[in-house]
Amino acid sequence: MEAISLAPSISADSVDILLDSFNSKVKNVIDDIAPIIVSKKTNRQKSVWRRSTAVQTMKRQCRKAERMWRKTKLEIHYSIYKDSLHAFNVKLATARQKFFSNLINSNLNNTHNLFATVERLTNPPSQIPSEMLSDSKCNEFASFFSEKIINIRKAISTSSSNAEVRQIWTQYQKDTMSIFEAIDSKILEEIVQHLKSSTCYLDTLPTSFFKSVLNCLEADLLEVASLLSGTFPNSLKTAVVKPLLKKSNLDNTILSNYRPISNLPFMGKIIEKVVFNQLNKYLNSNGYLDNFQSGFRPHHSTETALIKIINDIRLNSDSGKISVLVLLDLSAAFDTVDHKILLERLENWVGLSGMVLKWFRSYLEGRGYYVSLGEHKSKWMSMTCGVPQGSILAPLLFSLYMLPLSQIMRKNQIAYHSYADDTQIYLALSPNDYSPIDSLCQCIDEINSWMCQNFLQLNKEKTEVIAVGNKDEVFKVNAYLDSRGQTTKNQVRNLGVILETDLSFSSHVKAVTKSAYYHLKNIARIRCFVSSQDLEKLVHAFITSRVDYCNGLLTGLPKKTIRQLQLIQNAAARILTRTRKSEHITPVLRSLHWLPVTFRIDFKVLLLVYKSLNDLGPKYIADMLTEYKPNRPLRSLGSSQLEIPRVHTKQGESAFSYYAAHSWNQLPEEIRCAKTLVTFKSRLKTHLFSCVFVE
Repeated sequence: MEAISLAPSISADSVDILLDSFNSKVKNVIDDIAPIIVSKKTNRQKSVWRRSTAVQTMKRQCRKAERMWRKTKLEIHYSIYKDSLHAFNVKLATARQKFFSNLINSNLNNTHNLFATVERLTNPPSQIPSEMLSDSKCNEFASFFSEKIINIRKAISTSSSNAEVRQIWTQYQKDTMSIFEAIDSKILEEIVQHLKSSTCYLDTLPTSFFKSVLNCLEADLLEVASLLSGTFPNSLKTAVVKPLLKKSNLDNTILSNYRPISNLPFMGKIIEKVVFNQLNKYLNSNGYLDNFQSGFRPHHSTETALIKIINDIRLNSDSGKISVLVLLDLSAAFDTVDHKILLERLENWVGLSGMVLKWFRSYLEGRGYYVSLGEHKSKWMSMTCGVPQGSILAPLLFSLYMLPLSQIMRKNQIAYHSYADDTQIYLALSPNDYSPIDSLCQCIDEINSWMCQNFLQLNKEKTEVIAVGNKDEVFKVNAYLDSRGQTTKNQVRNLGVILETDLSFSSHVKAVTKSAYYHLKNIARIRCFVSSQDLEKLVHAFITSRVDYCNGLLTGLPKKTIRQLQLIQNAAARILTRTRKSEHITPVLRSLHWLPVTFRIDFKVLLLVYKSLNDLGPKYIADMLTEYKPNRPLRSLGSSQLEIPRVHTKQGESAFSYYAAHSWNQLPEEIRCAKTLVTFKSRLKTHLFSCVFVE
């Protein structure tokens, strides 16, 4: 299909005019077809499933039969009334199941809405306090959020210069990007359909309806989404911020107990996604992104980041060394990003220029927000710093903003890994040799200085330090760290996983068990509302996802630890199939086609190995895996086997590289040599089922 675009000479004002014209056309059509009608709601509203015509008709028939029976008192009329009442209850239950089934299916990829649906079914909805619903309260929130960022930036020292940064950037620049590519209707349709269907208050059309009528809007939308003008429409720079209470048990009258949830117009997200795809392609082809930055990148995740870190720590323990892990915490990192420094990063470190750099300058400048509570809203507040939260480009721009930070760790020979604004550094210590800790403390000081230069605040109170290894050696290391002003902890939460000094993961498994049983109890309370198919979807969304999260870290753990997770899966299967506790669970799991937890761990590990070997995983995972090459020609040559690292302790056998290579080599050759991911997953799952469910 031929690309449709505007001439590069189009002015910035023309982009705003095009967008205003587009919104005006859409609004006029909507006003003609479905004009807004104001109606007064009664205090008591009928449930949605009770409003359908079929249910209302059945209810009237039931009431008619009841009146007839009460009038005549005949047995025949009582029988007719009972049959009518039973039919009405069945129809009502079916309508209710259909309603929740549609709700669940439409939100399978939207965890927030799915969680809210179950919460609404199991707990009474929380009402916003009436004293919070006013324009003055919205203005208070807006001022509080704005002053918080201003105070953080004031507290940051900016005395240091960026001379060192400017000196280093030439080592990275390999190519430049000065223009955007024109897009066609096929690309536009693919982008729109893959975006989440969340709707902003500023949108002219609801997003789900927008997607359904995309073909009618395509021509105008291609003009609005054109990037060749080098400007971002001004009307799309405003965000609607809704305060959200951090925890339900907090005082709802204290402003600091709320976090700002930003929502942006859907049209702006379409344009951002076009830019994101082209910029990401450019960055990946030139290798500008940090290899150890796993945040918001394809084939990267919190699990792959943790696997890399825990693998290094376990191999250190296998060598008799102690590992020191420091989790750095930043205060409102996305909100304090300096626009001038960010544009300098894009120009000097990444190589953006011309129309592309002009577009990003337009995208960052002139942004603002207002706070909304119910039908009330605050005055418009300007944003002079920060990347827009809730946007598609924000995580990528923040990663590019943080690029120079890796130079500090490399200079001090400290290992590191980042996931968005969560940065962690770690190093290994030989017994009775604590001199590397001095380099670690120096590295932290340099990181703090660099962050001050770049308007980022390192929160020292929330920065956590933990030593991992032999119990006696950990005690000595903790004492030395305390003497250097670094307070250590016995356990820390790292990207949603609780780590302990012995890496037993007992606290993490306990936390997962507690959370899973809570949600399992809620699901059990609503199983009469939904069908068994939809109930299984809820189980996978709320229970299986928790059991599977970062289960690649649980390799080599004792059976008694894994058994706690297996009991969760067993309980979920019993609730789903209404199986009694006295009955065996293995046939139930087989009928549901659920792999037991131990084999789910193997499946995750082997799948990650396959992806890493076929360029579908992070490079740092692929670097852990070494292909087996015999010294002389053998039949094993070309069988896709891996070199199994030599280890000496249980900690070494629990390392991902050892466990993955050992498990991979146990697979039949036809599975290891599968050509496609679909074939590999199918064969692997069949193989694992044949191993566990033996007749």
